[in-house]
Amino acid sequence: MTAHPTAERPPLLRRTVQDDWIDYNGHLSEAYYVLVFGFATDALMDGAGLDAAYRDRTGHSLYTVEAHVRYLAEVPRGAELAVRTTVLGVGAKKVRFVHEMYVGEASGDPVATEEIFALHVHQGEGRAAPLPGEARERLAALAGPAPEWAGRGIREV
Repeated sequence: MTAHPTAERPPLLRRTVQDDWIDYNGHLSEAYYVLVFGFATDALMDGAGLDAAYRDRTGHSLYTVEAHVRYLAEVPRGAELAVRTTVLGVGAKKVRFVHEMYVGEASGDPVATEEIFALHVHQGEGRAAPLPGEARERLAALAGPAPEWAGRGIREV
């Protein structure tokens, strides 16, 4: 596995693994990989202008409707994590993106990845709604090529 072609882009998020995120095997518990990816999604939304103020003002938000996580390496207690995010596509009401998690600097092989399909939803109506043009432009600015693993399902052993 090689580093993603957008390796020159700075990480969207950095976090330190907390002691209570460690499982009975002595490494990062699977739920906390997803928690860190959730923080990266929040950072992506904030950067696109879909932040808390936007949500309060409009009643709209991005909802994850599908996600695929790959756990590639164990992460130890106290590790410094970096998550790089690449947008794979933006539509009128949807966005598809990937997160790649690294220990230390965001280079080399990722320790985990997540691919997400999200819809822009009117929370009061519970249905998809068009993304604001400025948010689509900001998301499109983070577009890059899809890594080779994107779009794949779970493989049979």
